[in-house]
Amino acid sequence: MRRWQALFAIVALLSLAACVPQAVRVKGDASLLNAQLAREQALAHADHWSLQGRLGISNGKDGGSGSFSWRQDGERYEFTLRGPAISGMNFRLSGGPDGAVLEGLEHGPLQGPDAEALMRKALGWEVPLRDLRAWVLGVRADSGPAELSFGENRLPSLLQQDGWTVDYRAWDETRQPPLPTRVFAARPPYKVKLSIESWQFQ
Repeated sequence: MRRWQALFAIVALLSLAACVPQAVRVKGDASLLNAQLAREQALAHADHWSLQGRLGISNGKDGGSGSFSWRQDGERYEFTLRGPAISGMNFRLSGGPDGAVLEGLEHGPLQGPDAEALMRKALGWEVPLRDLRAWVLGVRADSGPAELSFGENRLPSLLQQDGWTVDYRAWDETRQPPLPTRVFAARPPYKVKLSIESWQFQ
């Protein structure tokens, strides 16, 4: 599998903030939206946490999987992706307001002013980092209108925003507020599948 696919998997998970957007269309009643707004408000300032799990990616032709860990410490972050199913290599993306560093590349680490700019330089891609950072928490991004559908558990089952469809397959409902444990994001031909095994908040 090509190395750029592994890099896409890294950047598809990271950004530094998640805010509540202003416009939303809801398939459900007002109580569902009110509950979601309460979740989003509760998570708006949750910026000290870590998670571990499994990651699967595909570009419609090739794919792979690996384990990952992600730590957010205020404005600082560190994301590590481990093979061997994804190119047989390990990657580490870290940074904060002063810039980002991508390690594990064949020709040595790359540095840039931020994670988004770094990936643009490395891959020539525009990746919706802020959106995906919000979506992994089960909240809408602040980038524009969104459409939400809810499941029988009264939690989001489908989120459509910025051309992406985010499918929430499972939630940890023992937490308050509940957090996703299986998240599938797709914008053809790209797919990112997250199986989150543990969340820790400080």
